[in-house]
Amino acid sequence: MDNKQFWSLIEESKDHEEQAEWLTEVLGERELSEILDFELHFQTLMNNSYQSSLWAAAYILMGGCSDDAFDYFRGWLIGQGEEVYQRVMDNPEFLAQYIDEDNLDEEGFPQNEYILSSGFDAYTLNKTGDTEWNDELYDEFLEALDSKGLKPADDIELDWEEEDLEEMFPQLWNRFGEDPLG
Repeated sequence: MDNKQFWSLIEESKDHEEQAEWLTEVLGERELSEILDFELHFQTLMNNSYQSSLWAAAYILMGGCSDDAFDYFRGWLIGQGEEVYQRVMDNPEFLAQYIDEDNLDEEGFPQNEYILSSGFDAYTLNKTGDTEWNDELYDEFLEALDSKGLKPADDIELDWEEEDLEEMFPQLWNRFGEDPLG
């Protein structure tokens, strides 16, 4: 699976109410190598989006943002498709224009926790016929990704304080600073 095929699959998944579940089912029917390629693309995008400035934007949107919430936010961002992902990566202020109730989760947040496990769930589904957690399969999955060259995300240091956010992202602050999502 190349980059174009990855984004095409993400784009198609947006048409389904349960995006992560749909991805798991579709990927689960593919060859293991394709599932691993999907996960490699997904994790590379997650790693590339692990940035202090993007975390600041997510913090404004949600009125705070834990480590886990930032992961779910980045999963959501990838799930919005290539164009949105690139625009936000180029300028997080784009979120001020983009966010609306149609692209948020049931609780009103820009988060998609379940998309984070679609690759592994598909791998498990393909090998066992279900998505029950399996420690041995997870280790196998990680080893296969490692052999494909998956690099861990670089550590980041948040280079902002809460009082800096209005100046950093004035459009986001004007829309969400005093009235965050959720």
